[in-house]
Amino acid sequence: MMQVCLNGSRTAADGAAVPLTPESMAGSAAGAVAAGARDIHVHPKTPCGQDTLSPRVLATTLSAIRARVPVPVGVTTGAWAEPDPAARLERIRAWTVLPDHASVNWHEPGAEETAALLMERGVGVEAGIWSGTDGAERFAASSLGPKVLRVLAEVTDTDPAGSVSSARALLSALGDAHGRPVLLHGEDGGAWPVLRLAGRLGLATRVGLEDVLLLPDGERAGSNGELVAAGLAEYGAGRPGTEGCRPGA
Repeated sequence: MMQVCLNGSRTAADGAAVPLTPESMAGSAAGAVAAGARDIHVHPKTPCGQDTLSPRVLATTLSAIRARVPVPVGVTTGAWAEPDPAARLERIRAWTVLPDHASVNWHEPGAEETAALLMERGVGVEAGIWSGTDGAERFAASSLGPKVLRVLAEVTDTDPAGSVSSARALLSALGDAHGRPVLLHGEDGGAWPVLRLAGRLGLATRVGLEDVLLLPDGERAGSNGELVAAGLAEYGAGRPGTEGCRPGA
């Protein structure tokens, strides 16, 4: 499965291709789905371009995207969008339009409570397990682990060479991931090497302007659809060398 991550925490400073309004996110999502994406991860934005968990902004963003695409749409619950764990829960309780899923970074304060509330509201949870954190250890001990939709194994090492080693170490730390499917991805300089590794391992992955602004050849990406098309090509090129086991298979 190829997920597209439309924008992340990027801003207008990262280029005009990054979608920041509900309408541009919807258009970008449509292009990505046409290119082969089967799931969407998006960061709803305030008019100033900041990530937010605002019920009003979330409703507007989800409605705009769903009017254009038929695939599941998920959002972030990252602490940078709402640093106070209690306030984050209040925001989620106030959502009037629900995403299909939401990512919860397991190393962040309040992760367990956030995940539990999302599940209570019928929202699937993507457990974000970042390399370089204690997220994998916390997730292994969590009673919610077997109930998440999937695990996002997020490689934060942006060195092209080191990212693959970091990815393998992260997958090892995850073990059987409570039997849940694993989506493996990297960012910036590590995005393409980690995506190729996901192809070799037969794992789900993602690509988009949140994770990387450049195509595999180093050219600037003009859209999320362009990145998805390139991502599917790179992923497929790795398939003949499939190695190891697929966590959660």
